[in-house]
Amino acid sequence: MQTIPSHQLDGKAVSYWRWSGLLGSVLYWLVPLAYYGAMRLWNWPGWILSIIIVLVLLITLLDITVIPNILWKTWRYDVSEHQIDLYHGMFIKYRTLIPMVRIQHVDTVQGPLMRHFGISTVTVSTAADEYEIPALADDVAAELREKISVLARVVDEDV
Repeated sequence: MQTIPSHQLDGKAVSYWRWSGLLGSVLYWLVPLAYYGAMRLWNWPGWILSIIIVLVLLITLLDITVIPNILWKTWRYDVSEHQIDLYHGMFIKYRTLIPMVRIQHVDTVQGPLMRHFGISTVTVSTAADEYEIPALADDVAAELREKISVLARVVDEDV
């Protein structure tokens, strides 16, 4: 069996994913709010609201405490002159090998929250799909983008 890739994401990824989970959980809380409105309007039972609130609270807590740590521990990547090796997944483990000859272009992406934490995502595009290496320190992401770009160009010239 192949060894797991050695490079890990930046440690700030955990904080980023926590804040992202917290902001995303605002949408979850619309469900009990909507049920509360329906309960008042149509006299629906209140015990269902309690169950919904407990479930949404559990999902929110998982989203901001447990899941970010698991994601950080399970994400790995390596870049060699022939391929990019991605390994990630909580329950289902994904192993993706992207040959350098298939890479068309490489981007870095950074939203406002990522900018706050000083991290970026490297996006690698092939003709068939797009792959991401999320939450890398800005300097590491820029360096990796350049490295992949050079390696993909060198392979292109060899063909």
